[in-house]
Amino acid sequence: MIQKTPAEIVLIKKACEITRDALIYAKTLVKEGVSTYELDKSIEKFIIDSGGSPACLGYEGYPAATCISVNDMVVHGIPSKDIVLQKGDIVSIDIVVAYKGYHGDAARTYPVGEISAEKEKLVKVTKECFFKGIENLRIGDRLGKLSHAIQTHAESNGFSVVRELSGHGIGRRMHEAPSVLNYGKETDGPAISENAVLAIEPMINAGKKEIGMLSDGWGIVTRDGKPSAHYENTVLFTRNGLEILTLEKDDEYYSR
Repeated sequence: MIQKTPAEIVLIKKACEITRDALIYAKTLVKEGVSTYELDKSIEKFIIDSGGSPACLGYEGYPAATCISVNDMVVHGIPSKDIVLQKGDIVSIDIVVAYKGYHGDAARTYPVGEISAEKEKLVKVTKECFFKGIENLRIGDRLGKLSHAIQTHAESNGFSVVRELSGHGIGRRMHEAPSVLNYGKETDGPAISENAVLAIEPMINAGKKEIGMLSDGWGIVTRDGKPSAHYENTVLFTRNGLEILTLEKDDEYYSR
């Protein structure tokens, strides 16, 4: 597990601050009638105006600044003028910001107006999965402790966990070792080391766990057409506990 230096942590924290603020801004834009293309362009401008750069843009050929996934799309939705938000949708916005060579990564799933009880529960439980995962997680614990807690909470609520996608280490590169699975045994995975930085991101399906890829080579959707939700934060592990670097300060969980 890659340990970060104090100087690196300063830059990662700044990248995460811009990421967090970009998501706060994005939430204000989520409305019926707005295209995902419009959302992407507005968020891209916000990131640049804040002193960062959108790390997704151009990454392995990805054509947009953000990933915006609606309803049954799990992740990696390419923003489009043809995808217009409708009342009752849920939309996942995944943002990665680069700042002076270091990265912050976070995602949220937002409702578009009033949503169904199933979608409301899915969004709520997906967020809870993140916090169940990090609960009492300390340096020296196996990553499997987090993975098992996420899986247990999702499945106990009647949902399923995507297997093919995972969280990851983050820092100078957007994706670093180790992979942070959302399922598995408590004894699995490497031990968490001091000053490790991880992007932890439950991706939870309302129906079955199976997924498929769109013909664009990016969008990942549920095979059964049921909705999916995504919740992600970048987390720093220190000897005094963990810091959630991309969490909104007014979030109900912030002071926990």
